[in-house]
Amino acid sequence: MPYRFAIIGCGQIGQRHAIHAANYGQLVAVCDIVNEKAAAIAYKYGAQMYSDPDQLLKDGNFDIAVICTPNGLHASQSIAALSAGYHVLCEKPMALLPEDGRQMLLAAEKNGKRLFVVKQNRFNSPVLLVKDLLDRNALGRIHSFQLNAFWNRDATYFKSAPWRGTLSLDGGPLFTQFSHFIDLLYWFLGDLSSVLYASGRNVQHEGLIDFEDEGMAVLAFRNDVRGTLQYNLNANGSNMEGSLTLFGERGTVKIGGSYLNKIEHFAVDGMVMPELTPSGAANDYGAYQGSMGNHHLVYEALVRTLDDPAQYFMDPKESLKTVEIITNIYHVMRSVEGIRK
Repeated sequence: MPYRFAIIGCGQIGQRHAIHAANYGQLVAVCDIVNEKAAAIAYKYGAQMYSDPDQLLKDGNFDIAVICTPNGLHASQSIAALSAGYHVLCEKPMALLPEDGRQMLLAAEKNGKRLFVVKQNRFNSPVLLVKDLLDRNALGRIHSFQLNAFWNRDATYFKSAPWRGTLSLDGGPLFTQFSHFIDLLYWFLGDLSSVLYASGRNVQHEGLIDFEDEGMAVLAFRNDVRGTLQYNLNANGSNMEGSLTLFGERGTVKIGGSYLNKIEHFAVDGMVMPELTPSGAANDYGAYQGSMGNHHLVYEALVRTLDDPAQYFMDPKESLKTVEIITNIYHVMRSVEGIRK
C-alpha cells in the first residue's frame, strides 16, 4: 500500500512537494490558513482540504506529514505531528533555534516515528563526487575552503509573503536561502570549532527585512580547517553563483554554477575529472529560482528508508548541526556588532 502524505503549508514549496507526494505515494490531505492555496492543490490531486493543522492531525488519515510552512513554524508543527503519531518530512531549515531542533529529535524518539529533513543539494552529482573524494582521502588533508553564495532576492520577493524578512518566521539568509550551503560544509568538513569573525549589514532592503542582506564569516572546523563564507542577496537581476572550493594537500576542487551544480575546477593528484550525470534544473518559482530541484530524490530516499530502515536517509542530527552552525554565526554577527545600516 502506498504511503499517504499530508502537506501542511501550500505555498510555492508546498506545491512542489505535492507533485512528488502524488508520484511517490498518495497525497490525501493539504492544509493552509489561506483557503485558496489549499483548495487549488486539493482540487488538482483530489485531496481533502484543511485550514486548521490541529484538525488535520486529529483526523489522522495519512502516514507522513510534510511541513512546508514558514521557517519559524517548522519545529512546533513537526513536534505536533510526531506527537500525534505521524512520520515527518520537514523542509529546511528544521528549526531556527538549536533547542527547538533538539525537541524535534526527542519527539521523534519518544513517539517511535521518523523525522526527515529536506537537503536536496546532497544529491547533486558534483556534490556526491566531492563527498566520495573526501571519504577516500583523495584530496589529502583539507586545510582551507571558500564558500560563495550570491543570489538575487529583491523587494518583490520579500513583499510577496508577510513572513519573509521577519526575524521570527524567516530568520535570515543563512536559514532561508543558504542553509543548504552550510549543510554541505558540515557534511564535508565535520563539526564547527569556532566562528573567528562574522559581519553583516542591510544595504538594499532597509524597511523590508529585519536582518542582513549581505554578510561574511571566517570559520574554523575540526582538524584546523579554516575558510571564509561570503553571501549576498543583492546580485543584480538574477542568481549569480553558489560555489564551494576545497583546498587539500593532494587536490583542489571547486563546485560552482549558480546552485552547486557544476565542477568548475578539478586538480587532484593522479586523477582525471570523471564524467558526471548532468544536473537537473533549479527549482523555478517564476519570479526567482531556488536550489536544485532534487526533491524527487528526497522522496525516493524517504520511501526506501521507510520500507527498509537499514537504508540511509540523512540523520536529522546532521540537520541540527546546520542549525547550530548558523546560530553560532548569527550570535557573533548580531550580538557583537549588530546589523549595520
